[in-house]
Amino acid sequence: MITIATLEDVTTLEKLINSAYRGETSKKGWATEADLLEGKRITLDELHKIIENKRNTILKYTEDNQIIGSVLLANKGNKLYLGMLAISPELQNKGIGKKLLQEAEVHALSLGLSKIVMTVITIREKLIEWYKRHGYVDTGVREPFQLNDSDSIITDRHLEFMVLEKIL
Repeated sequence: MITIATLEDVTTLEKLINSAYRGETSKKGWATEADLLEGKRITLDELHKIIENKRNTILKYTEDNQIIGSVLLANKGNKLYLGMLAISPELQNKGIGKKLLQEAEVHALSLGLSKIVMTVITIREKLIEWYKRHGYVDTGVREPFQLNDSDSIITDRHLEFMVLEKIL
């Protein structure tokens, strides 16, 4: 079931998102950043601020009363920004991410928005290919990679963001 996350979900979401992106646990899934970055992907404080901002929505995917997936959707006025798609590493490749992407499209259209954009680190080729299979295209735009306070880069490869978009 996909519903909107609330402040009551912050602790669970923080654990899910960090386990999906960073650290040893994330290596159980295919969408890890653990070979590129160390540190927390998100903090409890950051999640509180995201949820309290009325322009943001975090969708959560719940199964057996457990949050096993989530995605951030931010209303940017003329487009919806999609970020922080996180699926429990042990449950990746089961269609949960695809369902969250589909629900993001429903959400965008409900806001009267016909474009979804996202940024993905350019060297995350498998992830980019996955998004392309779901209708996202490379806009050709690149943005500098910015570290969070708790991030540290553990690769010597150049990190930058690719902007992907999907017109609905």
